[in-house]
Amino acid sequence: MLGSINHSSTLSILLYPLSPKPGCCSSRKLNVRTHPWEKSVEKSVKLRTMVVGCKIENQEMGFQASERLYLGMDFGTSGARYALIDKQGTIHAEGKREYPNYMKEDSLDWALSWKTTLFSLLEDVPVHLRPLVASISLDGTSATMLIIDSKTGEPLAIPYLYNESCPDALPLVKSIAPMNHTVCSGSSTLCKLVSWWNNDDSDKKSTMLLHQADWLLWLLHGQLGVSDYNNALKVGYDPEADSYPDWLLSQPYAQLLPMVKAPGTSIGHLKGDIRTQFGFSEDCIVCTGTTDSIAAFLAARATKPGKAVCIFFSDLHFSLCFIRKWEASLFVVVVHIFIRLCHMGFIIAKVTSLGSTLAIKLLSTTRIEDARYGVYSHRLDDKWLVGGASNTGGAVLKENFSDEQLEKLSEHINPMEASPLDYYPLKSVGERFPVANPKMEPRLHPRPESDVEYLHGILESIARIEAKAYMLLKDLGATQVDEVFTAGGGAKNDKWTKIRERVLGLPVSRATQTEAAYGAALLALKGCQ
Repeated sequence: MLGSINHSSTLSILLYPLSPKPGCCSSRKLNVRTHPWEKSVEKSVKLRTMVVGCKIENQEMGFQASERLYLGMDFGTSGARYALIDKQGTIHAEGKREYPNYMKEDSLDWALSWKTTLFSLLEDVPVHLRPLVASISLDGTSATMLIIDSKTGEPLAIPYLYNESCPDALPLVKSIAPMNHTVCSGSSTLCKLVSWWNNDDSDKKSTMLLHQADWLLWLLHGQLGVSDYNNALKVGYDPEADSYPDWLLSQPYAQLLPMVKAPGTSIGHLKGDIRTQFGFSEDCIVCTGTTDSIAAFLAARATKPGKAVCIFFSDLHFSLCFIRKWEASLFVVVVHIFIRLCHMGFIIAKVTSLGSTLAIKLLSTTRIEDARYGVYSHRLDDKWLVGGASNTGGAVLKENFSDEQLEKLSEHINPMEASPLDYYPLKSVGERFPVANPKMEPRLHPRPESDVEYLHGILESIARIEAKAYMLLKDLGATQVDEVFTAGGGAKNDKWTKIRERVLGLPVSRATQTEAAYGAALLALKGCQ
């Protein structure tokens, strides 16, 4: 089932790595068993829900009882969130869930974990607000895909996660795709599809590819085979032509490709059994989704060309992807012990004030694609979200300073004075953007006697790398940046923000909203326009 649907946008609401697995992708065979969602909600999973500015009585809600709300959900690498907003963008409720750990044949059962979490989040939406929900959308991690039965929707293989690499398929993909195409990466969705196609000996007549977001949305609307052009980009979909290219359609596995719509497009009504179970309205619709990084950009509401969002990803995350079968059970036990110790106060998990890596997303009128620098573009209505990611960032700071030192030393930095130190802060060898050099060595010397001067030099050097990134995007043909919004840990350091403003020569501010779930809720709102 494949094809595309032409669309016109009447409202432009623009609304965030584990080491790659070497060698061939492992066997993905999966013995399918039905898990009714009504019985699979894991009650022991930690629930965090907050209702903002409303009470059960309608007169105390802070909005008219007839006003509709829009539900967005974000499925990240280690957990999921939801945000419930009104037409003005005000948050009325939000919450999050950790993924439960389910095992299947000595492997983590990601599909069941995501499915359980999806219905847990629906259950977490305050009961008195559910009848007001007009539409639902969600995002998933980019290049996370499932091979499913095209008749039942059940997964036929273990999901391929976002950062899983299939280098065995890369030579074949490079032989059919244009040079420097986005799919020419071992972690692309197309490489994963080709690897499965060549290594799985089962009958492929009744199979279909769906991305994580596609499959989760299918559970809500019941129409198999629908995707969006943000998720479909890394399987080879051409968002500019609004179709799959001929070089892809000529391949035997093209039969697995889903239909593609614009993000935030109404697919159909919420399934009747789900409406009845949770108390949603009969006219509640489900809309196509997007990727988690796109949703985070949408949350910042940078709506005009030249606006950029600089995201500083944090260091704190669980590495759950590539676990050998004999380690899986032990790993689950360790994770539960770790979480329990955190709750008891013996371990304090803290995200540093500076993110570990630096990702840039720029809204442009021009599409840019260059695999040499890892630069590619997502379509956002009639504009393009150009992105690239550097290996620089706050991770290198943790090797030299504690969190307390970073906070105290930053207080003594004069951000209006330029640092004479010329560094290239990297945690390890190799850079990808704005310099494509896998052999680049970290440069953090000479180190002055003053720790304040040293920190100043590192922060300023990262700002210079950011400036080079915007310059490269301009040289490649993107719209010139004129304002930067910051999300992630780096947004919390005011001195660094002022350094960046001076180095970039641009206004830099912290994005009001940074949660991808909020961006997904904006997509749900868009689907009702």
